Amino acid sequence: MIEIPLLDGSGVLEGRLCDAEPGAPAALIAAPHPLYGGSLDVPVVLDLSRACAAVDCATLCFNWRGVGASSGVPSGEADLADADYRAGMERLAQNASGPLLAAGYSFGAAAALRYSATDSRVRALLLVAPPPALLDAALLRAFEGPVLLLTGSEDALAPVAILEEWAAGKAQVELRVLAGADHFFAATPGAVAEAARAWLQALFRSSFASA
Repeated sequence: MIEIPLLDGSGVLEGRLCDAEPGAPAALIAAPHPLYGGSLDVPVVLDLSRACAAVDCATLCFNWRGVGASSGVPSGEADLADADYRAGMERLAQNASGPLLAAGYSFGAAAALRYSATDSRVRALLLVAPPPALLDAALLRAFEGPVLLLTGSEDALAPVAILEEWAAGKAQVELRVLAGADHFFAATPGAVAEAARAWLQALFRSSFASA
């Protein structure tokens, strides 16, 4: 466990850093909404971290401000989430010399997508159950790197039909749908980890890691 300094000096975020070999890719993984139980210990965040570890990708998971040992008061404000995500990425970049990935679950996926538009170091996106209501489709269309959109067939907050429209015509955007899963993936234990691991493994076997 580590402390992640907020860039405005107002406090720190609680984080869990898992290192990998020098030069390995590294992913920042954001939790779901802090006002609805979102933390670095929710099962989907843990699954993403395990998937990364399985393919030698370093990870940094963090608690939003006001959650766990993080400073401040919990908030669903996008600008504060963006500030938290930026602090996490700057801390991850201190350890990582390989390509950077932005990842997140639900509310965290929205923050990861927004951040990708501000930092050219982000080479790929791993977005689990990204709620279209919180996303800007234009940001997804503008991102030039590989993207995984992962959702459940029964997810009312990240509906397959809308994500299919967003992925259409974008060769670098892959949509994977987990049959029988809703927004919380409780009915499909291990499926998120396996889908993310398979995508990451294929990504790292391509020219991504060395480009």
